[in-house]
Amino acid sequence: MTDPIEKLREYGYELPAPNAPVAAYVPVTRTGNLLYVSGQISSNEQGVVQGRLGETMNVVQGGNAAELCAVNILAQIVHQAGVPLEAVRQMVKLTVLVASTPEFTEQHLVANGASELLVAVLGEKGRHARAAFGVAALPLGAAVEIEAVVEV
Repeated sequence: MTDPIEKLREYGYELPAPNAPVAAYVPVTRTGNLLYVSGQISSNEQGVVQGRLGETMNVVQGGNAAELCAVNILAQIVHQAGVPLEAVRQMVKLTVLVASTPEFTEQHLVANGASELLVAVLGEKGRHARAAFGVAALPLGAAVEIEAVVEV
């Protein structure tokens, strides 16, 4: 398998410094071989990608925001948990929250942005169970937030 960091670069991303918590929680908790990565919002070096699906954003834009969340999850694994991406055994589960209008029903398609990137970067180890649902608002006005359970 290609080096996950190189694969990430092929998709136009560098592994960023991890986002610091914006409230009273830790970014990653480890118990045994499982990492619980706290919700990572759609953000990059330019700031938070804000919006609501069905109002100010379309599915493609939402998918791009979900990709950013996946990149931030990988950054937490490497920088906070101290686990190289090669040591990831399995992305176990993602929980995807999408800021959206009540009429918007394509949260699952938005979540594909993160899911597809993780499989592209980690191969079969990137496949995971997933829940995706809409919420009225997310912290800092983020369009998407994703938490992850990862086996290492």
